Amino acid sequence: MTDKKNKGALAAAYAAKRPEDVAALYDSWSDTYDADMSAAGYRHPTICLALLARHLPRGAAPLLDAGAGTGLIGEWLAITGYPDVQALDISAGMLAQATRKGVYSALHCLALGGALPFADGAYAGIVSAGVFTSGHVGVEGLDELIRICRPGGVIVLTVKNTLWNAGFAGRITELEANGVVTRAEETPPYVSMPGETDTVPSRGLVLRVS
Repeated sequence: MTDKKNKGALAAAYAAKRPEDVAALYDSWSDTYDADMSAAGYRHPTICLALLARHLPRGAAPLLDAGAGTGLIGEWLAITGYPDVQALDISAGMLAQATRKGVYSALHCLALGGALPFADGAYAGIVSAGVFTSGHVGVEGLDELIRICRPGGVIVLTVKNTLWNAGFAGRITELEANGVVTRAEETPPYVSMPGETDTVPSRGLVLRVS
C-alpha cells in the first residue's frame, strides 16, 4: 500500500461522506486489499485479536466481526479457538473475499451507524478493527454494538485519535458513569499502518457490557 494507487484508495475511503460511497470504494479494492494492507504493516487485527483473547474465554460464542472486510481477523479467530464468528460489512465485494476463507458461520451485508437487525444480547463478544475512523463509523455506531452484546460480554474496537478527541472519549466516560459498560482495557495510541506516512494514531479499547 505504499504505491500511489493504493494510497489513493485509502485516502478516498477516509474522505467518503456517504455509506454507499464507502461500499463502492471497498468493493473495487477487495481483490488486492489483503496484500495491500499487509504491505502497509496493518496492525489493528493483531491488536484486537490479542485484546479479545485476554478478555473473552476461548470458545465463547457467537462472536460478531463488525466491519469484517475480507475476513483478516475472522481467520485468526478460528485458529485461536473461537469457532462461531459472524461477519458484518458494508461492502459485498469485501464479504465475497471473506466467504472464500470459510471461517464465518454467517455473513451480513449491513452498515454500522444505524439500527441492526439482531436481538438484544445476541453476541458473546464483538470485535471491530479499523472501523471507528475517518469516513467510516463514528460514535453513533457504538450504542447498537452495546445493545447486541450480552451482559458480561466484551466489545473490542479500535478508535482513531481524531474521533477519540471529537467526542468518542466523552461518550465512553458517560457510558461508564451510567453503568452501561466498564472500560476493561485501553491501549496507548499506536500507528496502525507503519508503512503509510501521515497515519493518525489509534488506540485499542475493550468494553465489558454490564
